[in-house]
Amino acid sequence: MRKIVCAWMIFGLLVMVAGVASAEENPLMNTIQKLYGVPYKASGTSKNGFDCSGFTSYVFESLGVKLPHSSAAQYKIGQKVARKDLQPGDLVFFNTNGHSISHVGIYIGNNTFVHSETGRGVVKTSLSDPYYWKKRYVGATRVEIPAMQVASGKQAVQAASLNEGQAAPEKN
Repeated sequence: MRKIVCAWMIFGLLVMVAGVASAEENPLMNTIQKLYGVPYKASGTSKNGFDCSGFTSYVFESLGVKLPHSSAAQYKIGQKVARKDLQPGDLVFFNTNGHSISHVGIYIGNNTFVHSETGRGVVKTSLSDPYYWKKRYVGATRVEIPAMQVASGKQAVQAASLNEGQAAPEKN
């Protein structure tokens, strides 16, 4: 009986350590998880309330990347990404006003994104929502996040921080 109890205790400790290790390895999700439920606020850029681009700017800035506070301006930076190639951290863009890019969120995997939605605040939503988001999806961009590269052991150049015409340094 004592062996069984000890085995379960060791198993429990291993699960806890693995959970802490995986949480530490994903700075994007650590940042986002603290923001679920923050209310929507027009022009909001803080934990007191976010609009959509205020939310993405806040998350990226906490990870060391400065983004403009406009979904249309955010769409112009980074590398365009096909929907089938989305990765966690990619910015996903929508046309919700019938004219142009007017909403942005952060893709987190499994066909879901996190965004600050009017009336709901920071929430997780399916990209395939047939009634609203799927119809309004425009595209996605990838902006390198150095903190995520360090966590995964990769090195990267922050594409958005390069001056126009400046080439990224060659990797060895």
